This record gives sequence, C-alpha cells and structure tokens, in this order.
Amino acid sequence: MWTRWLIGAGVFLVVASGGSLVATNVVLKSATGAVAQQNLLGNAVTTTERKHADVKGAKNILLVGLDTRPSWKNKEPSRSDSIILLHLPEDHSQPYLISLPRDSYVDIPAYDNGAQSYPGGKNKINSAFAFGSRGLDGAKAESHGFELLALTIKKLTGITPDAGAIIDFTGFKDVVNVLGKVCMYVDEDVTSIHVGYTASGKQAVPYKTDSAGLNPRKVPGVTANFYKKGDHCFTPTEALDYARQRDLLALKDSDYGRQRHQQQLLKAIMKQAVKDGFNSPTKLPKLITAIGKTMTVDSGGISLEDWAFAMRNTKPDDIVTIKTNNGKFNSESVSGIGSVEILSDTTMELLQAVKKDQVSAFLQENPSWIADS
Repeated sequence: MWTRWLIGAGVFLVVASGGSLVATNVVLKSATGAVAQQNLLGNAVTTTERKHADVKGAKNILLVGLDTRPSWKNKEPSRSDSIILLHLPEDHSQPYLISLPRDSYVDIPAYDNGAQSYPGGKNKINSAFAFGSRGLDGAKAESHGFELLALTIKKLTGITPDAGAIIDFTGFKDVVNVLGKVCMYVDEDVTSIHVGYTASGKQAVPYKTDSAGLNPRKVPGVTANFYKKGDHCFTPTEALDYARQRDLLALKDSDYGRQRHQQQLLKAIMKQAVKDGFNSPTKLPKLITAIGKTMTVDSGGISLEDWAFAMRNTKPDDIVTIKTNNGKFNSESVSGIGSVEILSDTTMELLQAVKKDQVSAFLQENPSWIADS
C-alpha cells in the first residue's frame, strides 16, 4: 500500500538504457508493447497539448503510486500514496525528480466523475485521487482519480503534465527479482515495522499498528529487519520493505525520509537494470515483461518509441532528486482533516522553476535542496 510511485522505474528503465534499446527496433517495440496504456490525464490537458509531433522542449511527467490497485473492494476510493513530478529540461540532459508530500494542504477543484461529484475545497493532495475515483473501480477509478490529481497539481503550480503513469508496486518486486539484487547507499539506520523473523526463522510482522497504520507497537518474539547506515545490496523483499518505512527512521524524518529513500532506490534500480539487465540477453526478455507489468501509462499523445528515442542519451546517474520543503516538516492541524503539510514559499518557488524550466538556477541558489543519492 505504499511506494507504487516507481512507475518512474518502469518508464525510465525502458528509455535510460540509451542506445542498447533504441538501436534495436525489435527490442524497442517489444519493450513499449509490454506497457499498458490508458487515458489518465483527461481534461487536465487540451487536445492541442496532446498532439505532439515529437518530444522537444521541457517536459513534465506525473508519476503516481496508489495504496490500492488494480480493483477497489466495494468501490472504495484510493488515495495516491506517492506523487512525483519528473521534470525534463529543454535539452533532456538532466532529469529532476520532485516528490510532493502526500499531506500537502491544497485546493482541489470541483469534479464530477459520472458516479459521484466533489464540490471542491481544501484538503490533503492525496485526497484528490480519492475524490476523483469515488463510486468507481478498476480502470475508470484510475482514470478519474488520476485526472483530478493532475487538475489539482495544475491548479497549484500551473504545470500541465505532458504524460503520466501509475505504478503497481508488486510488479516492481518482479523487476528486482530478475535483476537478482539492487545495491545502494543507506543514509540512515532504518528499522522495519513490516518484515521480521521469529527465532525459528519464520517471516512475521514485527510491529502492530492502529487502523490508520500509525503508532507501531513491538510484537514479542519477532526480530525486525534492520537496515544499517552504509552500502547495502537488497534482495527484492528487502528493497520493497526498506523503501516503505517511515516510522522507525534514525533521523526521525518520517515521510520526508521515505521520499528520499524512494528516490534513491529508484535511481539504484535504474542503474542496476542498465548495468546488469539491458546488456544481458538472458535477463532482457524477463526484465521487459516485468517492467511492463508494473505500470499503466498515458503517453500524452506521443508514442513510447518517440519518448524512448528522445531520451536515448539520458542516464540514471544524471538524475537529480530534490527535497520539497527542504526535507523539513511544516505542519499544521486542520479541523476535520488532521495534520497537514504546508508547502513553503521556497517550495512554491521550486514548483514555479519547474514550470519555467529554471530548476538548475533554483538549485544554484538552494543547493541544500538536492537530496543525497
């Protein structure tokens, strides 16, 4: 129910291998054909904006992870658990990943999905997907939930997404399984509340939480997974477990720590795939299939082949991850909603820099906003 945001891993893995995929048309078509495509952006973009002849200029891709997928039980609404803007500058040389806190307090536009209507109002940004998907399930819930979230981001920032994607994170585990491992630097000690083992070696949940997933309480007799600060190579289970943690982090940075770890893990997966996957004739077919199963994409009217060609020179090491609110809490309590995050003035400047394709200049003035990777 957590970091399905790794649609970036799916989209970017297809394109970040550069010439190794683009050079072989058969492989490219196989890769792009494995990806499910769906209209997600809806009225968040105009017909003109969706008719790109090619991929030129600065681009913004909205990446969303959900806490339920692909079917909603009893048509219950799903909140977007992770929200990321992938910004490509005009020359496509250095992509930027900007995570929006899911508790950001924002204006959500009025919306009618045909089953239920939402009058509009201020709420947490992750509620936008829920309000858009209410009364629906499956693909319709995804489309309308994503559309209202895109409209909310457009109202907040003025940014019209050029493309968008949803991740099914269970598929990400299969990607790491094909690769065998994913290696990265763990920047703080992390204790898992989700995965642990009994004395006999049986996997078990080490902490119980309340109905909202809060207030973890230790389960006697179960030793939790512990990820010590330093270099680490994760198994598929460990990679999933590490990146979903936000409760028992050594720096007590909660959602901001989890955002940073998710971004770091995304880069690590992309690097591992380019290094050990796309150059392996035995791993490549399985990797393409696994990647395809992780995602649903709205390519914004541009073929995935064209996206791949336009980004053929982009490498995982080029990606810059950025902290909103400089990774610091700016919380308020709102009656009827609870604790929310207020986006700082400097965060709004960052989002305007994204809109104007001036992120590099923003980071020169605010270097501490670059997340360690």
